[in-house]
Amino acid sequence: MALTKRQKQVLDFLAEFIAENHYSPSFEEIARNMNLSSVATVHKHLQVLQEKGYLERLFNRSRALEITPKYYEEMRSNRQKLNAYHRADDFAAPLVGEIAAGQPLETYEDHEKLSFAPLLRSDEVFALRVSGQSMIEDHILDGDYVLIEKTKRARNGEIVVALVEDAETTLKRFFLEGTMVRLQPANMEMEPIIVPAEKVQVQGRLLAVHRRYR
Repeated sequence: MALTKRQKQVLDFLAEFIAENHYSPSFEEIARNMNLSSVATVHKHLQVLQEKGYLERLFNRSRALEITPKYYEEMRSNRQKLNAYHRADDFAAPLVGEIAAGQPLETYEDHEKLSFAPLLRSDEVFALRVSGQSMIEDHILDGDYVLIEKTKRARNGEIVVALVEDAETTLKRFFLEGTMVRLQPANMEMEPIIVPAEKVQVQGRLLAVHRRYR
């Protein structure tokens, strides 16, 4: 059962007090610090926390309140989620609108963010710096950086990193044509690489292109 905001505040106060003092607060101390109207109200909150599995009361001792492992496990889980959120936000940029490549568009403000974190979280993603002009008609230029997802399979038309004859790695569009593979450049001045399929090893496919202007 989920805690109410007030129950969570009481539980957090108890955990902090016990951590600092190595004993639990009295009902009067709880009421005073939490601005609760009476000791009876404190008792009611503690009873609910006990029923929900966050608190144990040892009846043979004074100041006998103990926080259960359930509370600490949930706190640890929440911290991990929060850290993951902030790590994702580190790779996010404000999405402020659209930009026209033709007629100008009206600008607007938005609070949405565009996160690049999903592209980078996996160990199956790696980056390469592009060298050469073979993919310029796909707007992949010399000096660009490409993010590549590791895979050994590709569909026709996908841009892949391919190892050819165990000697040369290249970035091209992949086409399986019968028993042959055509690695097609995106540059009309260049010829495709056509080799038997068994001599081509797909090592990854294109996820994104990054270009720096300074």
